Amino acid sequence: QVQLVESGGGSVQAGGSLRLSCAASGRSFSRHVMTWFHAPPGKERQFVAAISWGGGNTLYADSVKGRFTISRENANQTVYLEMNSLKPEDTAVYYCAAEQTTHLASAVRPHVMDYWGKGTLVTVSS
Repeated sequence: QVQLVESGGGSVQAGGSLRLSCAASGRSFSRHVMTWFHAPPGKERQFVAAISWGGGNTLYADSVKGRFTISRENANQTVYLEMNSLKPEDTAVYYCAAEQTTHLASAVRPHVMDYWGKGTLVTVSS
């Protein structure tokens, strides 16, 4: 069992930056692929970024490549999403999710994730 709690959301102007954190509790955090999804207003959850067990491999949605960076600290059971050059279209609720898998590429679909946080709201104004 893994419990996830996101933090770090807020309001920022376009071009600004935010750092989201996801604190995990549970005995097997390091054996989970960790993924960030977001749900823009009126839309379903969409893949943003994923990171492998050890942090050596990452995947990003095309819309955030070069602007967002996902990282993790297994010793602290925390995963981060550094968001730079934010755009109004990045406005969304951001969710942290975990899947107990060795296949990074599988952890990009919301329906396969094993655990979810409750989300944190990011609002980017123009």
